[in-house]
Formats: sequence, C-alpha cells, structure tokens
Amino acid sequence: KPWDLLDKSLRVSDDIAHERMEICKSCKHLTITQQCTKCGCFMELKTKLKNAYCPLYKWMDIQNEGEQK
Repeated sequence: KPWDLLDKSLRVSDDIAHERMEICKSCKHLTITQQCTKCGCFMELKTKLKNAYCPLYKWMDIQNEGEQK
C-alpha cells in the first residue's frame, strides 16, 4: 500500500531499493515516467516497500533485511 511509505519500519534499505530499481530499469515494462505497465505502480516508490513484489517475480533473488533465502 502506498501509505506504507510513511512508516519507515515498512521500508527496505536504500541498497535493496536501488537493486530493485536497477532490475526495473532493464525491464521492457518500465515507462519513461518510471511506471510499471504490469502493475501500474510508480517504481521509484514501490521499490522502497518491504512487502512489495514484482508481478513478474524479477526481485526474487533480492533479500529483505532479516529474511532467509
């Protein structure tokens, strides 16, 4: 949920957000406005949320803090 961005405990580290965004930047479904055509989200924001996921499962190899692979 977008309002989760207001709660810092629901965000990933800057490093993980950056890794996710780099994956998105290489995806054909990312528009010039940084919006995903699959989920409709603005990815600069979505990549920062712990409970967010890529609808194409491209973030599967990126681990959130404290989670086991």
